[in-house]
Amino acid sequence: MKSLRSTALGLTLCAAGATTAMAGELTIATVNNGHMVEMQKLTPKFEEANPGITVKWVTLDEGTLRSRVTTDITTKGGQFDIMTIGMYEAPIWGSRGWLEALEFGADYDTDDILPAMRGGLSHEGKLYAAPFYGESSMIMYRKDLLDAAGMTMPDRPSWGHVQDAAAAMTDKDAGQYGICLRGKPGWGDNMAFLTTMANSFGAQWFNEDWTPALDSAAWNHAVTMYKDLLDNYGPPGSSANSFNEILALMNEGKCGMWIDATIAASFITTPGMAYAQSPVAITDRGANWLWAWSLAVPAGTKQKDDAMKFMEWATSKEYVELVAATNGWGKVPTGTRQSTYDNPNFQAAAAFADAELKAIMSADPSNSTQNPSPYVGVQFAAIPEFQAIGTAVGQQMTAVLAGDITVEEGLAAAQAAADREMKKGGYYK
Repeated sequence: MKSLRSTALGLTLCAAGATTAMAGELTIATVNNGHMVEMQKLTPKFEEANPGITVKWVTLDEGTLRSRVTTDITTKGGQFDIMTIGMYEAPIWGSRGWLEALEFGADYDTDDILPAMRGGLSHEGKLYAAPFYGESSMIMYRKDLLDAAGMTMPDRPSWGHVQDAAAAMTDKDAGQYGICLRGKPGWGDNMAFLTTMANSFGAQWFNEDWTPALDSAAWNHAVTMYKDLLDNYGPPGSSANSFNEILALMNEGKCGMWIDATIAASFITTPGMAYAQSPVAITDRGANWLWAWSLAVPAGTKQKDDAMKFMEWATSKEYVELVAATNGWGKVPTGTRQSTYDNPNFQAAAAFADAELKAIMSADPSNSTQNPSPYVGVQFAAIPEFQAIGTAVGQQMTAVLAGDITVEEGLAAAQAAADREMKKGGYYK
């Protein structure tokens, strides 16, 4: 494919002859995570190299971002020239013609992108989003606190072992909590974590005939342990905590252990950190998620060429090297390119590198549950109805965690909500 780096801004033909089109302002919707914030700081480098192109950022928390970009793409609102989306949206929206297929030059080296990331962001062999950073989930824990408690952490512990470790590291009088986990409602927030936990207990979102399976014993066991862990060994107000809130608690030294996105490891400043694979109960299938925060261009944008040019820059090997030169190799966006993991400077700077790559490579969206499931996805089901279902279920699970309803009541309400959406979608009557 023709390299965008060698493409001029383009010519517009008019009655008076050919005139050079002026590059416009790119409006980008993104999430308020650390790597995205850093990309905004480095954007002047792109603007300096591309005179005439300016970038405007709309930075939102995860839940608001998902709502805003979904509304914009489905209504053809045209508010954004580039959207930050993930593995749930990219193949579905690409198949519906809502996204532009990527058009990058050979020097972009698409083959360097990890296969799991390429596959999750593609539909019928076409890549519809460029991964800015990729992630799985893993355990991040204070080895110094665990050592002091006389315990160790296996590479792939059981949930029972995690519970024991959380108890051993908890000292509420000192404001020290053994475990921190997401509680804020959202299909990509508390449900991203809870789905992987439930998977390991043998649960699934849907049976093979697409009937919801949220009222199963496996879901009950997982949610009960989740609530017990945070009630007994978690910080106050866990039902309001998402990624950024827990990252702050970790860096304040208040959490002994955090099971969340592998990308978090590059932002944790607390000394004594170590890493292990996500816990298991009765199976390791689907025990750790797979995701990539990625950049995509909505179909029909008038800024397609400039948008592609920015995306190619922001997700390139050269951008990774720019971040390394600016902040050090331990702070580069990870989870996307094999060349990053092959780089000895990155290996030396990132103690989490091997654990992160192992988690990413072990996640299998096509085989994520103990019993056969009809859907693809680890922490989500890749069907259009899932966004509404996951949001509704996440609200119920937050209510359970807050003590407003029982586990049984929450799962019954979740089952009913999922049933309504699946009937509405025509999966059964």
